[in-house]
Amino acid sequence: MGRKVTLATCSLDQWSLDFDGNLLRILHSIKLAKSQGAKYRLGPELEICGYGCADHFYESDTQLHCFEVLQKLLESPETQDIICDVGMPVMHHNVRYNCRVLFLNKKILLIRPKLLMAQSGNYREMRWFSPWKERRVDEYFLPRMIQQVTGQVTVPFGDCVLSTSDTCIGTEICAELWKSRSPHVQMSLDGVEIFTNSSASHHVLRKVDYRINLLKSSTAKCGGIYLYSNQKGCDGDRLYYDGCPMVAINGEIVAQGAQFSLDDVEVVTATLDLEDVRSYRGEMHHTSLDSELYHRVRVDFALTSESDVTIPTHQPITCHYYSAEEEISLGPACWLWDYLRRSGQGGFLLPLSGGVDSSSTACIVYSMCVLVCRAVQDGNQQVLKDVRRIVGDESYCPQEPSELCALIFTTCYMASENSSEETRNRAKDLAAQIGSYHVNINIDAAVKGILGIFSLVTRSSPRFTVNGGSRRENLALQNLQARVRMVLAYLFAQLSLWSRGRPGGLLVLGSANVDESLTGYFTKYDCSSADINPIGGISKTDLKSFLQYCVGKFQLSALSGILAAPPTAELEPLKDGQVAQTDEADMGMTYSELSVIGRLRKIYKCGPYSMFCKLIHLWRDALSVAEVGQKVKHFFRMYSVNRHKMTTVTPAYHAESYSPDDNRFDLRPFLYSASWSWQFRSIDREISGIPASKPEQ
Repeated sequence: MGRKVTLATCSLDQWSLDFDGNLLRILHSIKLAKSQGAKYRLGPELEICGYGCADHFYESDTQLHCFEVLQKLLESPETQDIICDVGMPVMHHNVRYNCRVLFLNKKILLIRPKLLMAQSGNYREMRWFSPWKERRVDEYFLPRMIQQVTGQVTVPFGDCVLSTSDTCIGTEICAELWKSRSPHVQMSLDGVEIFTNSSASHHVLRKVDYRINLLKSSTAKCGGIYLYSNQKGCDGDRLYYDGCPMVAINGEIVAQGAQFSLDDVEVVTATLDLEDVRSYRGEMHHTSLDSELYHRVRVDFALTSESDVTIPTHQPITCHYYSAEEEISLGPACWLWDYLRRSGQGGFLLPLSGGVDSSSTACIVYSMCVLVCRAVQDGNQQVLKDVRRIVGDESYCPQEPSELCALIFTTCYMASENSSEETRNRAKDLAAQIGSYHVNINIDAAVKGILGIFSLVTRSSPRFTVNGGSRRENLALQNLQARVRMVLAYLFAQLSLWSRGRPGGLLVLGSANVDESLTGYFTKYDCSSADINPIGGISKTDLKSFLQYCVGKFQLSALSGILAAPPTAELEPLKDGQVAQTDEADMGMTYSELSVIGRLRKIYKCGPYSMFCKLIHLWRDALSVAEVGQKVKHFFRMYSVNRHKMTTVTPAYHAESYSPDDNRFDLRPFLYSASWSWQFRSIDREISGIPASKPEQ
């Protein structure tokens, strides 16, 4: 009697509305799954159209093209003799659902709509989809194009499970695993032995361990086999889906795919013994007497074979986890590569100031070049094809990351009379070590030209504070320099390759970190205004750790001097040839303090009063109660005055759960009353009622 099953899960680099490419990647994953002996293939959420279609889900074209792709899949010889589980939107009774479609040998077995929607953070699924009611099963009338292939008129549509001749399979979709009412619990009580989960779960620093723990705990408490599939890559938005398909059984992970990879398709298979599930549950005394039974869709197909005694099963493995520094070097690098190859551009341009932020962006591009060279050396033909198209040379084959950097990465140091020789040298040294095409630009002539126009019209000449000017004049002169740099960055991005006799343009990279976005410590429409920003969701603290990691990982010794220097915008006149302006002095708080405040504001949902109440305990060893109150007030004044800047902020890689991204993650007003009068009075009342004390040293 057969008892061992070979199952396949995968991660695919799908792209929203790229129906041709998505179809090819799905077919390739099915072919790989079959070649590894699998009888069941699971793919990521909404893989036919891509998860990130957003308001394109409203269009009837999207559903039409999904069914056209499904027709191609049903007709393909690659999909024969294997149960295929694919994702697409489906309209039923004029309501749109996020569905899994399971089919075998040109027959649709069932359509399973999503029960529990993802509605937090970056997710707004109920804008486009409705949740299905638990245990409800309807008949779904297939479109004529599908009927002609399958010979079926209707198929089961709803919360049902698939019963083969040797086991029972139940479906979860992404968020259903993360919810308190996860369907796998009730399915396990009704005898379902194999659970599947199709996800589009994006990367956030330090998140993958939570996913792994969910799989372990789900199968530890219920018993069973759990297949987890996830999308990978940038499908056209700020998110990077980080793959890492997995297989678990009875509380142990037995197979794990890559979290960061340039491979468009990755298939992970595992051979497991169904009797291990039955024995595990038998000891737990599972019962289905108190649970409502699932509708079973029966199929005359077996996942096991008659003679499987000699087939080995997969054993528990030690899961691989990346450090936060490794995640920063890999996740944004993969996101940049997808964006570059799909944008049709010829590379990147980065204003490199010699500070931590722009140097971090440069190191991420260098890490991308390392990944590309490694993929080419490993025989990835798609990556090689993309590289050749980007550089405009069909015979090119990258050998070293620095060599590739020189072709696709331009860095420029934009000096002014307020720039120091130290930052110029730091930028030059880093550019030399990573191999970028580096240019020095002096912006003084442009700044003086614009000021000349202003002076001619107004007959007034603004001055820096150190030269007797007002704060308003001082800020305007700083902003002018910053905005001139943005204009020059885009000019060089459009024409730099043209001047070197090469086709194409360059994508401008931004380098404002998440903490500076939170407080608005940047000039609107300055070099923070770019095409994309790989570090916009990463804290200054994590970026410093990342650069320290790069010193050893990539042998970039120039980063040591950058890390040792105080962060500065260099927009005010030098004092005795030295930088007098520093970021933390300008902001009135340290970057580490900002990280704490950012998490309290977003993750812990704190307004001014609640934040004060928490910080008097968190910071009691460093600050007095009154000093904490001043910090909180100062932050919220800065935040409210500068919130309007987030409406135009550059699209950034989403890496932190306290990102202030105004696009869809952090939805708040951008016109505030900066006085916060009621809230600040509440803080003042608490301060007056607490005895004054000095912080402990």
